[in-house]
Amino acid sequence: MQIAEIINNVKHYCNGTLSGKAIDEVTTRDHVLWGSTKPECTGIVTTCFASVEVIRKAHKLGANLIICHEALFWNHGDHTDWLQNNETFQTKHSLLDEYGITVWRCHDYIHSGIPYRGSNEWVDGIFQGLLYKLGWEQYLTTDGKAPVGSCFDLVFSKKQKVSNLAQYIKSTLGLNGIRVIGSINSDVSKVSLIMHIVGEFDRQTINKFNDDKIECALAMELTDFTFNEYIRDSAQLGLNKAIICVGHFNMEEPGMEYMVTWLPRAINENIPISFVPSGDPFNYLI
Repeated sequence: MQIAEIINNVKHYCNGTLSGKAIDEVTTRDHVLWGSTKPECTGIVTTCFASVEVIRKAHKLGANLIICHEALFWNHGDHTDWLQNNETFQTKHSLLDEYGITVWRCHDYIHSGIPYRGSNEWVDGIFQGLLYKLGWEQYLTTDGKAPVGSCFDLVFSKKQKVSNLAQYIKSTLGLNGIRVIGSINSDVSKVSLIMHIVGEFDRQTINKFNDDKIECALAMELTDFTFNEYIRDSAQLGLNKAIICVGHFNMEEPGMEYMVTWLPRAINENIPISFVPSGDPFNYLI
């Protein structure tokens, strides 16, 4: 089966609709970022970020297609015109050329929804994978199914200490460390995985935590001078408020691991499929 057919089959397996609109093939992030779609596929590797190490491991596995979730060349839209004299860019794409590897980004389609356990219901393929990895499907307020989009709430049957939650996430996701802001020793039962905190959604997030009585956030990224400070002030006032900062790629990589469970149905072809983690990018000195 040609790489082009595999990509097409994955697209058709997914819902293909975001915010009530069909994914636009021109503006979507889900483009072939490097290589040709004409060769026969020898193997597939799924990952969050197609790092140099992931590329090397894909080659060792005999795979010539990497399906990643994030950009290949470090910018939204994967533009490369500004990188022509960049040594890292030149070396990385030379490695892909040497190995004959094609890289396709699957971002919008996997977020748009995959069939929930063979049913006619759609779930966000990335965050369903996160829930599955953490074993938290039973605590999700939407009947164990991750809604399309990156904002949902968890209600634990028993209160959890923030420090224990953070340690469990660190251990289960194989992280090098984890940051906690606010009441690290408080007991919480209502946790929210929130939208990106990069300025656009900060006020919305603060209002949600106040109005919905959310106690703890699982965050992909943070802005020091907005939501962080709100949580710190809340904690210093004796309110049970905390943030567990997991990291953007760390939060979404389990979804690309989960992809391996449904990709054979999507492509309907007997092709070797492997998950190769890009891994925690952070190191900690304490």
